[in-house]
Amino acid sequence: MQAVIIIPVYNHESRVSSVVEQSLATGLPIIVVDDGSTDSTRKRLHAFDTIQVLHHANNHGKGAALLTGFRAAAEKGFSWAITLDGDGQHLPSDALNLLNSVHDNERCIVLGRRLGMNQDGNVPWTSRFGRGFSNFWVWVSGGPRVSDSQSGFRIYPLPEILQLHVKARRYQYEVEVLVKAKRNGIPTREADVHVVYQPPGVRISHFRPWVDFMRNSATFSRLICARIFGQGH
Repeated sequence: MQAVIIIPVYNHESRVSSVVEQSLATGLPIIVVDDGSTDSTRKRLHAFDTIQVLHHANNHGKGAALLTGFRAAAEKGFSWAITLDGDGQHLPSDALNLLNSVHDNERCIVLGRRLGMNQDGNVPWTSRFGRGFSNFWVWVSGGPRVSDSQSGFRIYPLPEILQLHVKARRYQYEVEVLVKAKRNGIPTREADVHVVYQPPGVRISHFRPWVDFMRNSATFSRLICARIFGQGH
């Protein structure tokens, strides 16, 4: 498989070096997209001379960063993109579990189903609630029935994903893409991955519960309306 790891980052100075180092241990090529960081993230990234680093001058959102990475990967001829977050919650070594879930020549999305979300005391309530909320509305919107629609640890088939015309550019990209994929005949699988949540005060998160809840609601409303009025693609 011609696969590349894509890591979107934004002000992850305390974690990004460790995430890149662990990702390099997989032996896979790496593209990091710095989405307008204002801390020392950029400086830390340029300490690595074996990865490709792309920059947004300003913060445009996680979805926009992923799309920048996808386009760069497609231009280089990669057929698969493995995405993981820059905050250290994922173990890059679990990428092998995702890769092994791709059957034969099937072109599919593979979600990393995060283990222990209900047992780890460091997991914020917003993440537990958000996962269930998102899972339900992804399905109602015409997407697949999955157990972890908010996981950022995934495999995407390139260039198929770039042809879905997903409109969301922030966190909502990751739920809209599942709905658009289902409507266009791209199946979604899940595979178990580990998750590491740092204690409050140490954990890095740019998720804003109420703002992003409203954005999620707007995205799902748009997708449901498109489904009702026959504009599914």
